[in-house]
Order: sequence, then structure tokens, then C-alpha cells
Amino acid sequence: MFMRPMLLGGALLAALVCSSSLAFAQKSGGVLKMYHRDNPPTLSIHESSTNSTVIPMMGVFNNLVVYDQTVAQNSPKSIVPELAKSWAWSADGKDLTFKLQEGVKWHDGKPFTAKDVVCTFDLLTGKGEDKLRTNPRKTWYGNVDKVTANGDYEVTVHLQRPQPSLPSLLASGYSPMYPCHVPAAQMRTKPIGTGPFKFVEFKQNESIKVTRNTDYWKKGKPYLDGIDYTIVPNRGTAMLSFMSGRFDITFPWEVTIPLLKDIKTQLPTAQCQVTSMNNSTNLILNRDAPPFDNPDLRLALNLAMDRKAFVDILNQGDAELGGTMQPPTDGVWGLPKEIFTAVPGYGPDVAKNREQARELMKKAGYGPDKHLALKISTRGISLYKDPAVILAGQLKEIWIDADVDIIETAQWFTKIGRKQYSVGLNTTGNGVDDPDQNYFENFSCKSERNYTGYCNPEIEKLMEKQSAMTDPAERKKVVWDIDQKLLEDNARPVIMWNRAAICMQPYVKGYVANVNSVYNGFRYEDVWLDK
Repeated sequence: MFMRPMLLGGALLAALVCSSSLAFAQKSGGVLKMYHRDNPPTLSIHESSTNSTVIPMMGVFNNLVVYDQTVAQNSPKSIVPELAKSWAWSADGKDLTFKLQEGVKWHDGKPFTAKDVVCTFDLLTGKGEDKLRTNPRKTWYGNVDKVTANGDYEVTVHLQRPQPSLPSLLASGYSPMYPCHVPAAQMRTKPIGTGPFKFVEFKQNESIKVTRNTDYWKKGKPYLDGIDYTIVPNRGTAMLSFMSGRFDITFPWEVTIPLLKDIKTQLPTAQCQVTSMNNSTNLILNRDAPPFDNPDLRLALNLAMDRKAFVDILNQGDAELGGTMQPPTDGVWGLPKEIFTAVPGYGPDVAKNREQARELMKKAGYGPDKHLALKISTRGISLYKDPAVILAGQLKEIWIDADVDIIETAQWFTKIGRKQYSVGLNTTGNGVDDPDQNYFENFSCKSERNYTGYCNPEIEKLMEKQSAMTDPAERKKVVWDIDQKLLEDNARPVIMWNRAAICMQPYVKGYVANVNSVYNGFRYEDVWLDK
């Protein structure tokens, strides 16, 4: 039988006891070495819209509740207690009460209490004196009326209406608890958490380091002594460094299907996990400025795309086509194929779609002798850049001459938030496979992450309606209605849903890749190195 690693005499050990009673020592711990794909724009998870922040920082924090880090598929059934020992709904479904762990300390030694939970919600809802500089997920908590503490170890979230999905949102890696006594500004550069790892340093464009929290409230964890992230923006260089043994593990989901074959050929001992990401490649269009204030041109762009070509070129066929919600079977809420393919632009007849696109271009005054010149803005990482190049090639079919404009991560979210773009090749990673996360965050009129400015009061009403529904089957019908309408409105035209791999050296143990979120599986408290 296998026993989990335990703290013994200052060293982390594990024992594998065979049926013959033969036992031997197994080393654990060590410093995990990972490359990081780019320079995070901030270390404050609550002010971030990228897993470039969440992946190195999730282990610094804890949530009230969290998705079980040893279970690959996130679902309401895999939510487990963390800073909250337990939680319970009121009879009317409008109050959610958490009983909190006692004896938990922040990394600076101060106690964690219900007051910190109240302060965190005050930050997220904008009701506190301290303010977040950016608040990408404020719309997640638009239904929160107030949060009250009953002593130091009990807190209640009071809602304006029922919202069964709230625990799912709180379990995301995007939902850590922040300390009352540390200003929001400090959390951007020197974060303080309660998690298994303490922040050590961030050297811009060089590295991020975290170290083991020796006073972690989950006794015996983490097993690692620390994690060192080295920033390596060039994917090819990073992969070669991994295969040479410089790194123990790749940056999650940076191993494309073509790269995976190279790794398995050159390093057959590598342990790789291929999963979906709950991450779509899509277009963002500036609807408030020419030329895409013209709905005909928005539709023309959508009709011009050969989505299967993106899948074949980028993923050698191993990716999914779908609507706004992650498609089945990886996702729970996605559109059935027959509804998805009936939406203009999403059917398989590319030649017919492009002929319709050219007619729309002619209507707008363009043609073989008058092309439309564009810049495709995209973020400076391969997940964005590679499909942007393909898009530029495909748009030539409808008389659009497009150049790719590469924007570094530190500027990307600011530029698109200010609508300093015309068309963008974007990827949208969803923190949770739930409509309340995706719809409210990306398509609500008031959301900071609604980069296109799409606003439809009819859709807003349907968002509120589905959010309060307790019957999943009935809720799914409304979710599908919303999804179909978003596609028809070209709110954020979807190209493909990505799949990719995480690879690690054979001595990396205890890591489980999430199959439906790029944001939830990075606590690393169950990982150790067996070498």
C-alpha cells in the first residue's frame, strides 16, 4: 500500500510498503524548476486576467473552497473545503454561510479571520476603502448584496437572488482570499497569502521564486522546498531546455500537439498529459470604430474563416470546434453540434461562406481592386501569434490585407481594455466551466473583460435568468439560447477550442492536470520530486 509523504525529522519521506512487507525510503521535496512563458503583468491574482499570474501565484494563497487538486475534472462534486471548513445554504438559497478554519496564519504571522473574508469581498465588489486597480471579475459578484462576519470564524455571503454556481466561482484559482492588513498595491509586487508557498522575489523578465511555507496550516504540506520559474519567452528555446533537463516541468499547456511528438521522440521518458484547456481562440472586434462598427464587416470576417484549417495546422486535428461555452464532452454547457453548425459562418462549407463574405465586402465598397488594410493585434506568446498568422492568410480570400501586430503581455490587457485595436486575435481562458463565469465576465455590458463593448439588454436578462435556475437541464436550454445569440451577433467569433499538453520529467510526482480550466490546478502542495 502507498503512504503519502510525511514530515519526519526535517526531511520529507515517503514509504512504499509492499505486500511482502519489504519497505524502502523514497525521497521527496526538492525545488521544482519550471520555465515561465512571459513576464506577468502583475502578481495580484484579483487584478489579473491571465494564467501568467495565476500559475506562479496560486500556491501563495488559499480559497474558501477549492477544486480538489488531485481530480482532473473540475465540477461542483470536486469542490472541497479549504479556508472554510464547511458551508451551507439558507432555505431560500440567498445566504451562503462558511465556518472557517482556526489557527491559520498569513505569511507575515498575522491570524486569518472572518474579517479577511469580508475585506476580500469588499475589494471584489468595490465596496471597501481599498481599491483594486483593475477588477476583471467584478461581474462574478454582481449578485452579492453584502458579506457579514459572525465572530472570527464564521462569515455569510448575502445574495440578492439565488445563485447556485457561487461555490464553483469561489473554487477557481482566480478566487483567493486576501489579507485586510496588506494594501492592494503591495499585492501586485509582494503578495502575502496563507498558502503552501511564500513569495520570495520577482525579477522582471528573468524569474519568479517561491519557497516552502514551513508554518503551513495543512500539516506536512507542501512537499516541495520551493518553485523556481525562469522566464523564457521563446517556446523553442524553452522546449529544448526542458528536454536537456534544465527544467523539471513545462509551463502548463505550452506543449502543442506537434511539439509533443518532438518531445516524445527526443525524450521518451517524459511524462505528458494532453487535456482540453477551457480556452478558446477567438476574434475581438472594436465595434465602436470603423471599419467594424459596420455589422456586415463583422459578419464577413466570421464567414471568411476556415476553422478546420486552424485545427489541422495548429493541433494536427486534435482540437474542438464549438460556440461560446466549452463544447461537449470536455465541457458541460456547450452547444450541440446541430445548433452550432446552423449559425452563419460556423457551418462546414467554407467556399459558400467565403462567397457570402465577398458579397458583404462588395456592399461595403471593397473588392479585387480595393482591399481593406488591417492590423491584427495579438499578444506576444505563441498561443496567440501562431493563429494570428493563419488568420492573416485566410483574410486575403476576401480582399483584406492584414499585418500581425505583436503586443507584449505587460501592455496587452491595457491596450485592449482601452480599445486601442481594430481586430484582435485573442484567446479566452475560462476560470470555471460555468455560464455565470463566462457570460458575466466576457459579455456583460459592465464587465472590464468585455473587450469588444458588446452589450445586449436581452442577453443580460437571460444571463440573470439562467444564473438563478436550480434545474441543470432547464438551465442548459437558456444557456444554449444565449450561446446561439452571441454567435449570431458576432460578439466574439470563436475559431477553435484548444487542447495541449503538459510534460514533466519522470521524477516529478503528484501533479494532475485539470482538463477543463487553465486556472485551477496550480496549488502544487501535492507535488514532489523523486530523485
